[in-house]
Amino acid sequence: MGGGAAGVFAALAAKAARSEARVLLLEKSAVLLAKVRISGGGRCNVTHFCFEPKTLVQYYPRGGKELLGPFCRFQPRDTIEWFSSRGVSLKGEADGRMFPVTDCSQTIIDCLLKEALKLGVEIRLRQNVQTIEKVDEGFLVNSTVIGKKMIFATGSAPDGHRQAMQFGHFLEAPVPSLFTFNVPTSPLKELSGVAMDSVELRIEGFSMKGPLLITHFGFSGPAALKLSAWGARALHSKGYKVPLQINWLPDLKEEQIYQRLSQLKIEAPQKTMVSENVFGFPKNLWKHFALPKRMNDVSKSELLALSRSLHASFYQVEGKTTHKEEFVTCGGVSLKEVDFKTMQSKICPGLFFAGEILDIDGITGGFNFQNAWTTGFIAGTSAVR
Repeated sequence: MGGGAAGVFAALAAKAARSEARVLLLEKSAVLLAKVRISGGGRCNVTHFCFEPKTLVQYYPRGGKELLGPFCRFQPRDTIEWFSSRGVSLKGEADGRMFPVTDCSQTIIDCLLKEALKLGVEIRLRQNVQTIEKVDEGFLVNSTVIGKKMIFATGSAPDGHRQAMQFGHFLEAPVPSLFTFNVPTSPLKELSGVAMDSVELRIEGFSMKGPLLITHFGFSGPAALKLSAWGARALHSKGYKVPLQINWLPDLKEEQIYQRLSQLKIEAPQKTMVSENVFGFPKNLWKHFALPKRMNDVSKSELLALSRSLHASFYQVEGKTTHKEEFVTCGGVSLKEVDFKTMQSKICPGLFFAGEILDIDGITGGFNFQNAWTTGFIAGTSAVR
């Protein structure tokens, strides 16, 4: 049940593991793989160039410990090989993200659907699953279809959560993850589009280093998205109204920042601070911080204040923004109730889980898709054995 990345991959894995099995895929909407289509701006960030399971699990705010075993069985290297053996090559980018060489998500969709056709997976679209009952033969769906085994791969859809709870599972409350910060009072909004390669963000006891993008509504970019993932529950509990601290020069201590500015005053006393962009900031961002004075006219107290601002500027977050189609959810079926050797329910034999319906989520970079491929592969192969 569920025609996203995890559900389709689980169906393919089941049919490949046991060709004589009848595998039926039920999808509520009129299309399969909707998130695959729009991910990565339509390019599809298939996985991440990280082949060491112990390192890979560190990219998952929730579920990392549980995924260590599964990643030893099916990890990014296996994903790359799976697609490559079916004629789809993936390429790695500087930040580790991996995309099809075509830079088109349709390439991935076509590959998966071609494989489903080749293996003989039966697909039914527009299927509104209202009831699922446990019967002697297995699972009775909508009083018409009987399956010996059932795989829930419904993502963050409320229907999947409700049905999992009907079988006795506890649900960790779903809350958004991977979102950007709305800062309506930000004095930097007029600099929308300006980016910094490396800053450190700190919020609610969590911190994250990485690139930052200034937007017309606040802050975005990898650092903000990753921080939102690690702090998803804490931020939700605060109603997304919290102070945000930005260290614009995370590789320097406050004292080192002050020393550089003081040295600049000695070396270029007649130059203006604005013209002497000593830290290599984007021009307009440096104008925001720099004093409109000659260096010789800048006092020690002003240099100290600027050093403090560059080391720790404070902004008030008043909300979040998520891409309505591409968002990720923190929460789902409790991981304590699932056997990660098989992805089978510990409460209801014959019921399996794959993908985002579980309380697993990764940061941006292809990690959520890798969770889908891995748990889908294990759930599918285990269900038919």
